[in-house]
Amino acid sequence: MDPDRLLACLRRDAAALLEAVRAAGPDVAVPACRGWTAQDLAWHVGEVHEFWGTIVSDRLDDPGSYTPPTRPETFDEIVTFAEAAAAALLEALETTELSTPVWTWGSDPTVGFVLRRMAQETAVHRVDAERAAGREPHTIDAELAADGIDEFLSEFLRWIDTEAPALAGSVHVHCSDVAGEWLVRDDGEGGYEVTREHAKGDVALRGPAQDLLLALWRRVPLDALDVIGDRATAERFLARTNLAG
Repeated sequence: MDPDRLLACLRRDAAALLEAVRAAGPDVAVPACRGWTAQDLAWHVGEVHEFWGTIVSDRLDDPGSYTPPTRPETFDEIVTFAEAAAAALLEALETTELSTPVWTWGSDPTVGFVLRRMAQETAVHRVDAERAAGREPHTIDAELAADGIDEFLSEFLRWIDTEAPALAGSVHVHCSDVAGEWLVRDDGEGGYEVTREHAKGDVALRGPAQDLLLALWRRVPLDALDVIGDRATAERFLARTNLAG
């Protein structure tokens, strides 16, 4: 996805997320994030933005040198902290070449990874905040959501629930409203092989990019998608990649 578009989405969604948190109030539950209230969501987003903003601005190659912030005591202070963290993150991303090397946990050790990750993190948590504020439905930009699916499948499948049953099959993921198709297979070593292609799997998960992305992140149930083929394979895939948060 175009970096300028990612940056614009991050700027928009960060502001809207925190506005929704303020509208929801501190003690409203965030259903998708078990045990969290709206102010917990604001603190989480603020922490994440502050961490990655520091990684970029200070060109850190080791997260061990980062000093975490102390959580403020009041709701207003938490949201104000999160607003400042978002502003600092945006400034760092706007003023740093995306090819600049920095520490990341992903396959791309550059600022470009941070931009993509923060745009995607913020987009999904904006959905959480809007729902907490009673503002359904909120629609993620389709191109952004498709990029989020690609990020999930290319970066997050390294973390799997090894106690869940193996995939034992293949899953075709197909966006119905924007370009985006992937095939996920067992790699024979307990992990996955992902290719970007139109190909038949044991099951196909089809729907708007937002619904596919939110299903991967456990914001909507499998029934929100068109499930074509072996539903049990789809259920095993989601159970093994349970990364809600």
